[in-house]
Amino acid sequence: MTTDAVAQRVAARRSGYLAELAQGTERFHEPRRTDCPWCGSERLRARLRTADLVQHKPGRFRLDRCGDCGHSFQNPRLTPEGLAFYRRDAREAPVLPRLSGARIRARAHVRARALGALDEPECWLDVGTGTAHFPALARHVLPYTAFDGLDTGAGVLEGLRRGRIEEGHRGSLTTLAGPLAGRYDALSMFHTLQHAPDPRAELRAARTVLRPGGHLMIEAPDPQCRYAKLLGKWWASYGQPRHLHLVPLANLRVELEKLGFTVVGVERRAPHVPLDLASAVALFVNGRIPGPDVPWRAKAVSPLGLRLRRAAWWATVPLLLLARALDTLLRPLLTRTGFSNTYRVIARRGPQEVREGQPRSASA
Repeated sequence: MTTDAVAQRVAARRSGYLAELAQGTERFHEPRRTDCPWCGSERLRARLRTADLVQHKPGRFRLDRCGDCGHSFQNPRLTPEGLAFYRRDAREAPVLPRLSGARIRARAHVRARALGALDEPECWLDVGTGTAHFPALARHVLPYTAFDGLDTGAGVLEGLRRGRIEEGHRGSLTTLAGPLAGRYDALSMFHTLQHAPDPRAELRAARTVLRPGGHLMIEAPDPQCRYAKLLGKWWASYGQPRHLHLVPLANLRVELEKLGFTVVGVERRAPHVPLDLASAVALFVNGRIPGPDVPWRAKAVSPLGLRLRRAAWWATVPLLLLARALDTLLRPLLTRTGFSNTYRVIARRGPQEVREGQPRSASA
């Protein structure tokens, strides 16, 4: 797409954004909680105060941490309308570095092998699948497993069209749990819990969808990662304003056991995403160079401003490459010393409420 075409596309949406922002951003927040949503304790303290460091949409956000159970959560939490506003057009301002295609493939294969070592699933539901990249890669490791995908976005239908999944379900797991009850013997939730308004409801829905003896695999940001304190608001896994909860591993294990799961595997080293330093540099630089032309800014950015932004990014490439190299080179040490940013849990559903096998329905 040409520069002029991008400018026209941004301009066409500017009036809509400005009309929304004219009403203020406070309406996007629920009332502030005085107790922990996980354990009910009132021993809360501020863990983080920040703005939207990726898109730079207006607004201020706060994470509180419970002094009793350690749960961290956005407080006040965004309403569904607010979440939609801050998640919209995320691709307009690409800032954070991403893993290479080779690393993405390797991670998918490791995930599939981790669960395949316990059981070879007949049918696997990937929650938050996007355009179903994980199922497409995982089937190389588990060729006899039927992979389905579930997501609230239209990407799941694109994944279905491309043949990456056998069935695509558009909607939330909590909404679709009833119709999908007992249909799967594996379910994955990769970096979805932190986006959920109610993580416990997601876990209950996962239990409903799984057959007795089926396995649940979860990967989530680790709030106990030492990078969280070292990098502060520049730690990308805080993910404000789009991350609503950071669930400590111990809390998740207890909740799974209450739901009748048996935790059969915990891993903190392999799931680590080696991008903390590079992401921190990118976020820091992004806040100190000319901004991009995005529809939530009142005025269009001049061509000179865009050229200055491009030149500034090019000037920081050596620093970004150095940070990325350090992320990779230090990974063996960091994942042994509390700097892993992600944990993985595999849990087996208990035998309660045994259901007979159910036929697979038509694709969504």
